[in-house]
Amino acid sequence: MASDPATLRRYSRATRWFHALTYLTVLVLLGTGWWLVAGREGQPSVAARLTGVADTGLHRYAGWVLTALAAGAVTLGVRATRTFVRESLRYDHGDLRWFARWPGALVTGRFARHEGHFDPGQRVANLLMVGLFVALTGSGIGLALVTGGPWFVWLQRVHRWATYLITPVLIGHIVIAAGLPPGYRGVARAMHLGGRLPLRVAERVWPGWLDRHRGVRHDS
Repeated sequence: MASDPATLRRYSRATRWFHALTYLTVLVLLGTGWWLVAGREGQPSVAARLTGVADTGLHRYAGWVLTALAAGAVTLGVRATRTFVRESLRYDHGDLRWFARWPGALVTGRFARHEGHFDPGQRVANLLMVGLFVALTGSGIGLALVTGGPWFVWLQRVHRWATYLITPVLIGHIVIAAGLPPGYRGVARAMHLGGRLPLRVAERVWPGWLDRHRGVRHDS
């Protein structure tokens, strides 16, 4: 079946599958984590009842899955990881203008131009998520290995506060990536439903990336 000429693929199938496995794992971690933080360890959640595994066990298993996914990203997917890090750390002239226009663009879709694969807001969110995931994963592994004492208390605090901080970042990421704000309508197709993004959405949200895809160069 021929692809729609009014669309283009932003992410490969491997990237889309990795993203799907990651966010499903993270949703299990967040759901069970907040269930336990709320003091409901003795009350099985819906997920625990469906799987027959206690919420503490689900949380631990999901943590190991996330660790394995991260290890795969920096080994098997090293090229994609390098690109992700390079583009997330990118800074261009005009990024501050993009941020200044962003609140209104959430509704109008009239974003200031940027040249990166990710827009400036995505870059900040990427760095926050990666840093907090490292804190969560590292402290989670520590909690699985340490049985008590001051180290256990310290690791538990890091794990809890990283959970508090990453939750609003992830909610914001999900809301925008799902295309719920009017200005981001259509972006969900970049990572889902075959990964084919309408050209009109790419022109509006990721103009620099689109030009690079077409072989057009602009000064940063």
